[in-house]
Amino acid sequence: LGPDVSNVDYVAWQCDQDAYASQGQKCSAQSILFVHENWEKAGILDKIKSNASKRTLDDLTIGPVLTHTTEDIMVHIHKLLKIPGASILFGGDELHDHNIPSVYGAVQPTAVFVPLKEMLKEEHFETCVTELFAPFQVVTSYEDGEDDLVIEACERMSHHLTAAVVSNDVQFQNKILSNTVNGTTYAGVRARTTGAPQNHWFGPMGDPRGAGIGTPEAIQLVWSGHREIIFDTLVPDDWTQPKAT
Repeated sequence: LGPDVSNVDYVAWQCDQDAYASQGQKCSAQSILFVHENWEKAGILDKIKSNASKRTLDDLTIGPVLTHTTEDIMVHIHKLLKIPGASILFGGDELHDHNIPSVYGAVQPTAVFVPLKEMLKEEHFETCVTELFAPFQVVTSYEDGEDDLVIEACERMSHHLTAAVVSNDVQFQNKILSNTVNGTTYAGVRARTTGAPQNHWFGPMGDPRGAGIGTPEAIQLVWSGHREIIFDTLVPDDWTQPKAT
């Protein structure tokens, strides 16, 4: 989330959907969130927490995790909490009153905060960027002048998958987009990490920039190595929050 704040309700809804829809078990689910201090002051984390808290087994907006057991997920959470300054923003507990078999995971939608400078330390980095295919994300924050730390974190990750630059600030967009290497990248206040249509493809050569979603160029140049960035910058004035999925 960049320095310019707008449409907070929309962005909070999108963050919840990206991280927790389908129990986080989907292509390029939001697994790490870099929050500029201006968004913190606007209450974005409280709004994400509020949306996540509405997820329930009753309507299947939360459910079993197929690739991790509950124990696996809880062990990882506790490992993160050993990092100085780390804390649970919300969740962090098992689901209760269910009959999900123990071979699967059953946890609340969870976010663990880790200070950015602690995250970047060699002894903590791999733990922070270990992705769980589950309703789980790491959250960190940064201030003006710390853009380069965010870029460093992005570039040190081993897999450069789909990313979202949630900002309509052109200078911020250009700095992040020109200094990071990711697959299909959304840019603009409506940026997201999930929701690709059926013609989402990954290009050859092992280069994450060789990817595209839904554009004529993506279809025509399927064997090229060009980069696909989707700008999505306007939230309709009459937007209302839809039901979680």
